Amino acid sequence: MIVRSAVKRSTYVDSVTLMLVQKEVRQQPGVTEAGLVVATDANRTLLRDAGLLSPEAEAAGPDDLVISVSGTSDNVVAAALALAEQLLTQRRHPTAAGEYRPRTIAAARRMLPDATIAAISVPGRFAAAVARDVLQEGLHVFLFSDNVPLEDELALKRMAAERGRLLMGPDCGTALVGGVGLGFANKVRRGSVGIVAAAGTGLQEVSTLIHRFGGGVSQGIGTGGRDVSQAVGGMTMLQGLAALAADPETTVLVLVAKPPHPGVAARILGAAQRAGKPVVACFVGSRVASRGRVVGAGTLEDAALTAVRLAVGRTGEPPPSLALPAQEAARLAPGQRNLRGLYSGGTLCAEAQGLLRGYVGHVRSNAPLDPADATDGLAPSSGHTVLDLGGEEFTQGRLHPMIDPTLRLQRLAQEAEDPEVGVVLLDVVLGFGADRDPAQTLAPAIAQARQQALAAGRYLCVIGALCGTEEDPQEYRDQQEMLVAAGMLVESSNARAARLAGRILAGRGAKSEERASPLLEVTPQDVDLPDAAEVVRLLHAPPQVINVGLELFAESLREQRIPVVDLDWRPPAGGKKHLLELLNKLEA
Repeated sequence: MIVRSAVKRSTYVDSVTLMLVQKEVRQQPGVTEAGLVVATDANRTLLRDAGLLSPEAEAAGPDDLVISVSGTSDNVVAAALALAEQLLTQRRHPTAAGEYRPRTIAAARRMLPDATIAAISVPGRFAAAVARDVLQEGLHVFLFSDNVPLEDELALKRMAAERGRLLMGPDCGTALVGGVGLGFANKVRRGSVGIVAAAGTGLQEVSTLIHRFGGGVSQGIGTGGRDVSQAVGGMTMLQGLAALAADPETTVLVLVAKPPHPGVAARILGAAQRAGKPVVACFVGSRVASRGRVVGAGTLEDAALTAVRLAVGRTGEPPPSLALPAQEAARLAPGQRNLRGLYSGGTLCAEAQGLLRGYVGHVRSNAPLDPADATDGLAPSSGHTVLDLGGEEFTQGRLHPMIDPTLRLQRLAQEAEDPEVGVVLLDVVLGFGADRDPAQTLAPAIAQARQQALAAGRYLCVIGALCGTEEDPQEYRDQQEMLVAAGMLVESSNARAARLAGRILAGRGAKSEERASPLLEVTPQDVDLPDAAEVVRLLHAPPQVINVGLELFAESLREQRIPVVDLDWRPPAGGKKHLLELLNKLEA
């Protein structure tokens, strides 16, 4: 096998283009594997695992683009590298309508004078500058970008608050504004339940379960996960809570987050008491005591059920679990006592950890609920490990795993080879912005992993939480059927999937009873709700959007029939680090 690499120094190409070119190169005759990545540590690990890490790729810097190809001959590999470079030079494709794409926010506003919000998904080191330009133009901000420095987040949120604007993010994966999904969002029924979430997949899970239980969602405001940290203080969550408290279409509120800092939790719960409406609080991995107008929920599914009962007085019945834990446990070999979780959603990963530790004790993670359980997600797993593959160490220079499944497929094959692994736990998240057919690639990988385990005298139990609705572009039932046919035990919620995994492992000698999550012991503070009049105005009509970054988010907005202008964004100074540093000094 021949492996060759080409390294493009200090070169920026958007992640979607890299994924598309990589797919086309892989399809060439004689090519066995191809990788087009920014040379971060995580991506070099991926290249090594795929047999593509040449000395040139090993020596590449974090701003360099690496094109690596393996094939059957020198000629095949040389032709594939040439094709990749040719396709990259043609990377700027016209939009569906072939219209002009502006280069600045100001020009985009002239094209869409009634724009209300900008969706930003550029690499994190450029995101703050783009967001500042957007706020200066008087727009609200949906900031999908991660890897944004904390000091930039604080400055942007203060700037937004001064202007009465909503800044969702950074690292905000999901929002539902005026019935329209931004980023990763599902098609759900409109209704009277409003959600504020420092948790992208948490918002998706709660909103889809509300839909499936017979309720509907008025608005879904994302904040970014760091919003509930001590440093940020819940600025966006308090603003979102105030907006939904003033929204006449919202009668019940749901708050979702990974466990906030205790001081921030006290402020949020105190503000919730002043909302004048019932509030369901779900801080995954911990329990919130019910008090006054606030009702605590132990899981995302519990939060959805409680919200629907409060909003409409009844709920549809959750479907029964068809899997029998004892039967699954009996199929495992004596040494198969460990679990591996491969999650694309950080909140779902956190919820799984919280539930699993009630059955098996400590669960390692790159995004641990307990710092004592921290592990390097890039290193080989051991024991019970649940990974957030959407974590920042995995998304630097590559697409989120909800869009590009490559990382999870590689990790699935790796974990399935471990003779001590008996259960693999996954989430499959549907909706706008996500992979249009996740089961098409995941189902064959699951079937292959299970077959390889069988050939080695083992049984591999694969459990999946399918998050979505029948109205999503991916067609929920089709995805479910493909995954079931591959051997996955598909559950209707993440909590059910995690509990099933725990009960199966309990049958192998792990702890036999689920242990309740720890109670979040805080005293709500008396907090005034901030002024959110401009945010309420934003929520009362479908947004008009300026998209800066991933074109697939603009495509999903067009699919929802929303006016959108897609900016032809390119990094300043060509993305070259030394030129950027010089430019910043000149502007200082």
